Amino acid sequence: QVQLVESGGGSVPAGGSLRLSCVASGDAVGTSAMAWFRQVPGNDREAVAAIRTTFGESYYADFVKGRFTISQDNAKNTVYLQMNSLEPEDTALYICAAGSDSTGMLRTRSYYYWGQGTQVTVSS
Repeated sequence: QVQLVESGGGSVPAGGSLRLSCVASGDAVGTSAMAWFRQVPGNDREAVAAIRTTFGESYYADFVKGRFTISQDNAKNTVYLQMNSLEPEDTALYICAAGSDSTGMLRTRSYYYWGQGTQVTVSS
């Protein structure tokens, strides 16, 4: 069992930046990928970015457009999402996930541990 706790969300104006953190604890045996998803009420959860925990390879959704960076600190069991040039359309609940890298890094079904999320609100 893996527990994931996110932090770092908040309210910023358009063009601002935030850094989200996700701390993992528990038995991570069998997990090889970490990711950030986001969800707006009434919409499906969508992948934002993912990282292969063994080699550090990163993957991004097209809408990120080079604005976001996912990284990890294995010593701290923490994954980060640096978000720059935020837009009102980025407003969502951002959720950390842990899972397998063998079934598609940006696919929801690849992840079987989920955090509660941290809210990001971007004002125009």
